[in-house]
Amino acid sequence: MKESILLNDLLNLSTENIERAKVRFNQYNGQEDPMEVYLRNPDEVNDIWLFWRAKNRYFNVGEIAICLFQLSADNWLLSTIKKVTCEFGVINAVNYNGEMLEEYSPYFGRVIIKYNKTHQTQVVHLKNVINELEIAQILPNIFDGIDFPGYDKVRLSYGQLSTIVHRQKQDWVAALKNQKAVYLIVDRESGSQYVGSAYGENGMLLQRWISYINDGHGGNKLLRLIVDKLGIDYVKKNFQYSILENYNARTDKNIILARESWWKETLGSRAFGLNAN
Repeated sequence: MKESILLNDLLNLSTENIERAKVRFNQYNGQEDPMEVYLRNPDEVNDIWLFWRAKNRYFNVGEIAICLFQLSADNWLLSTIKKVTCEFGVINAVNYNGEMLEEYSPYFGRVIIKYNKTHQTQVVHLKNVINELEIAQILPNIFDGIDFPGYDKVRLSYGQLSTIVHRQKQDWVAALKNQKAVYLIVDRESGSQYVGSAYGENGMLLQRWISYINDGHGGNKLLRLIVDKLGIDYVKKNFQYSILENYNARTDKNIILARESWWKETLGSRAFGLNAN
């Protein structure tokens, strides 16, 4: 039977440091996914998310703060480890400052940990979970987002798509830049849907999706009304992008336009959604 390799097998914290170490488990907070925040700016997770205090007082000066954020149900990424150096005594703000423990820096952004979190609290003593934090994978490079899963499994939030576009994540760019497609945009707040297509003359799929990242509407009439009324931040929070059908670059545009029309009728996006035609 394969024996699990635990996080502390890698870190080799002393008994004294285990006693004064705590782990913060960062998850979706109802507004933002920490993975998207990390990809945008790691310091936001490693400083703001790690040391934010709402009601509870999580750390004391001298303690070690281990920062994890959720990638999927039971997978967490180690993003930093810091020693708490001061406390500000504030609520609903960043309440601590910390000094990164450089000896562990080669692992930051690379170690994926398997852990089944069943507790509600965000911060727990390391000693209470030390035998449950199992190393699932050590990445060859610092985590740069989810890998392209295949055309039939693409479902991206605005933040995820924006990160792919701005970081030019190569596997995604290679998969999308030469593809024609019929795609779906869903407003997760209202449930309204928009069916669109990329057929070459109006750009390939990557180019079309970049236009939505740039202005939120990509030139579509009803999507533009949402942006004008509710603002681009509404789009960033609520819009989701997926592929209904994909085609190679040689596919005739009339085939794609016919399939786009079929999906509009099937999903009711003309009658009840965001397609004006």
